[in-house]
Amino acid sequence: MSQNAHPHKIPIVTTFDPPPGTEIEAIIGPCWGVTVRSRSVVGTTCAGCQQVFGGEITMLTELASDSRNEAMDRLEQHALAMGANAVLAMRFDSGELMQNTNEIIAYGTAVRVRAARIA
Repeated sequence: MSQNAHPHKIPIVTTFDPPPGTEIEAIIGPCWGVTVRSRSVVGTTCAGCQQVFGGEITMLTELASDSRNEAMDRLEQHALAMGANAVLAMRFDSGELMQNTNEIIAYGTAVRVRAARIA
């Protein structure tokens, strides 16, 4: 699924405020999705070989993309389980837990939105 458009399970996931034409009905609370990934010995070796010649290290790019997609899937599952129909202010974060092992987290605010009322 690397670098393909992510098929959303929840109707609205944004990195900003509610989209035009909607308003927040209820703020449910923080939601997140976490995955921890490690690079295999083969992947690390191949990445090392690509470093010698320069350019993009495609195996690591694919790992990063797959990891973010997994974290995003889990974020959406968490938000849906909370009763949300949208996630606002979505962000990604990552960190190294131990050598060759990274945590990737997608997080945001689970909300219920509705069509904006016309005054």
